[in-house]
Amino acid sequence: MDTKNVIAAISLSAAVIILYGLFFIPDPQIAENKKVLNNKNEISKNSEAPSLEQNEEVVKISREDAIKENERIVFENKSIKGSISLVGSIIDDLTFKKYTETLNGQDNVIFLNPKKINNGYYVETGWATNSDIEVPNSKTLWKVKGNSKLAPNSPVVVTWVNDQGIIFEKKISIDEQYLFTINQKIINNSEKIYNFYPYGQIIRNSAPQVTNFYILHEGLLGVFDEQLVEKDYEDIEEKKFSINAKDGWLGITDKYWIASLIPEREKKFRSDFEYKNKFRASFIETKPTAIGANESKSNEIKIVVAAKEVDVIDGYAASLNINKFDLAIDWGWFYFIVKPLFFVIDYFFKITGNFGIAIILITLCIRIAFFPLANYSFRSMAKMKVLQPEMARLKELYKDDKMKLQQEMMALYKKEKINPASGCLPILIQIPFFFAIYKMLFVTIEMRHQPFFGWIHDLSERDPTTIFNLFGLIPWDPPNFLIIGAWPIMMGITMYIQQKLNPTPPDPVQAKIFMFFPLFLTVILAPFPSGLVIYWTVNNILTMAQQVVIMKKTSVKTV
Repeated sequence: MDTKNVIAAISLSAAVIILYGLFFIPDPQIAENKKVLNNKNEISKNSEAPSLEQNEEVVKISREDAIKENERIVFENKSIKGSISLVGSIIDDLTFKKYTETLNGQDNVIFLNPKKINNGYYVETGWATNSDIEVPNSKTLWKVKGNSKLAPNSPVVVTWVNDQGIIFEKKISIDEQYLFTINQKIINNSEKIYNFYPYGQIIRNSAPQVTNFYILHEGLLGVFDEQLVEKDYEDIEEKKFSINAKDGWLGITDKYWIASLIPEREKKFRSDFEYKNKFRASFIETKPTAIGANESKSNEIKIVVAAKEVDVIDGYAASLNINKFDLAIDWGWFYFIVKPLFFVIDYFFKITGNFGIAIILITLCIRIAFFPLANYSFRSMAKMKVLQPEMARLKELYKDDKMKLQQEMMALYKKEKINPASGCLPILIQIPFFFAIYKMLFVTIEMRHQPFFGWIHDLSERDPTTIFNLFGLIPWDPPNFLIIGAWPIMMGITMYIQQKLNPTPPDPVQAKIFMFFPLFLTVILAPFPSGLVIYWTVNNILTMAQQVVIMKKTSVKTV
C-alpha cells in the first residue's frame, strides 16, 4: 500500500508535465458552443455596416524600399520609433527600442511592416459609408497640416477632402510608451446628410512562426462584453468569426508583442476575424454616425502596439478603463496563481536585481507556506519507513490471502496513526504552483533575456550546456535532443537523493520503475526554461533538508 502511494506521487509529477494539455485544455467544440449560447453577442447577419474588404497586392520589395515609396510622418518616444504612411494614413513601421531580436544582439525588434511586403503588418483607421460618396481608403494620400513629426505632447493632424467638399481629418497623438490615439473628424460642407461608420483594422499579410506550444495563445483575440475570444491563425483560415458587442477590444497577439484596437466606449460595433489572403482583425460601429449639412462630428480610436510588459498592460487597462485588457498577456487557467506569483517574483527582482535569485526566494516562500503540510507528510512517510520490516513480515505471512493482508495493513496504519496517502498530498497541492511558475517564465517578457549566474544567460530558455560534450570541454555541438544541461542533471541528482529518503518498494519491478523516474524527468525537463529547472532543483534541496530533519526526529536511518 505504501509503495504504491509513493510511486503514484512520483508518477503524478511526471504526468503533470506530459499530460497537461489533456487535463487542462478545454474541448474546442464545447468552448465554441458556450460562445454561441451567449445571446447578447449573437452575430448580426443583417448589419447595415459596410464591408471593410480591401485587397492590396503583395510585391517582392525590401522593407527599406517600401518605406521610401511613400511620404511619412516620423514618430519616436522612449519605447518605440517608426513612421506612419501618408498613403492610407496607416501605422506600418514600428520598432521596439528596448528589445533586441537575440540575446546581446544589436538589432531591435521590428514589429510593424509596410503592407506591400510579404510580412506586412499594419494598423488602419477610418470611416466607411453606404452612401455614394468617396471616403478615404488605404490608397488615399493624406496631407499634413502643421507639425509633421509625431512625439509625446506633439500631435500631428492630417486631412483629406473629397469631391463633395467633405473634409476628413485625423489628429494623431502618441504617449511615452505604446499608445496611439486617433481622433478622426468629419466636416460636412455639403448640403446633404450622410451616414458614416467609424472602423479600425489590423492586417497581417501572413502568419508568423509561432511557438506551437499548448500553454500559449498566439493569433487573433479580443474581449467582447466580458467574453474572451481567442482564435488561432488556423482557425481563421478555416472559418470567419464575427461578433457584436458594445464594449471591448481586439487585436493580434504574439508571445511577447501585441497590436490592439480599442473602440470608443458604449458604442455598438461588429468585430470580424477573417482570412482572405491576409489575416484581419477589425471592428466597425453598427450604428451610423449621421452628419448633417454644415455639421462636424468626431470619433476616437485608441491603438496599443506594445511589448507585453505587465505594468504597462495593466496601466492601460486601468487608465483607459479597458475591460480585461490584462488578458492580452496569456496568464492561462491558473490566472489567480500565476499573476500574483509574478508580482511577488518581480518584487524580489527589484530587491535583488536578479530574476534567478528571485526564483530561489519565491521557492523558499512556497516551501514555508507548505511547511506544516510537508511536516505531516514526512512524519507519516518516516513512520512508514520504520514499519517496513513489519509490513514485509505481513506480506510474507499473508502472501496467499490478499484480503487478510489488506486488513492487517490497515490495522497497522490505524494503530500507528499513519495516513498512507499523505505522501501524495503535498505534491498534489504544489502542482498548480509548478505550472504557475512555468507559465510565468514562459509568457512574461520581463523574464526574456534575464541572466542568472555562470552559463545561464536567459532564464526563459533551456540550459544551453550538455553532458554529451562535457559541458563545452569537447568542441562538438550535439543535436538538440542531446542537450541535457548541468541544471537538469542537478535536478535529477537531487530527485534521486530525495527518492532514497523515501520507503523502498519491496517489489523488484516497482523498485526499478521507482529508480527510473529521476532520469526520466531529467530528460523531459531538459528543454524547459532554465528558471523552472532551477526552481525544481532548489525545491528538491529544501524538501530533502526538511525530510532529513523529520526523519532524525522520528529515529529513521537516512543512509
